[in-house]
Amino acid sequence: MEPQVVWNGTDLILDVHVQPRAAKNEVVGFHGSRLKIRISSPPVDGKANRHLISFLAEVFGVARRDVILLAGENSRDKRFKILSPKHLPALIPG
Repeated sequence: MEPQVVWNGTDLILDVHVQPRAAKNEVVGFHGSRLKIRISSPPVDGKANRHLISFLAEVFGVARRDVILLAGENSRDKRFKILSPKHLPALIPG
């Protein structure tokens, strides 16, 4: 199953499922229609969200300010807007 991906012009809207407190940061596949991402940070005081934003910025080749959390601040299921991504993981249809 492909992740829920919507292109809005040059911007990418992406639904993800996050697994905090993982051994390492990685994109691992799918959780339903959401891209599953493991991050090492614990879900405490917004730390996991900040860590995930940094990781997504690295994966997509953009600045941290270009990764915007649209929904799911306190949930494992989140929606992000990536402004003009420079790179796409192989799992994301271009």
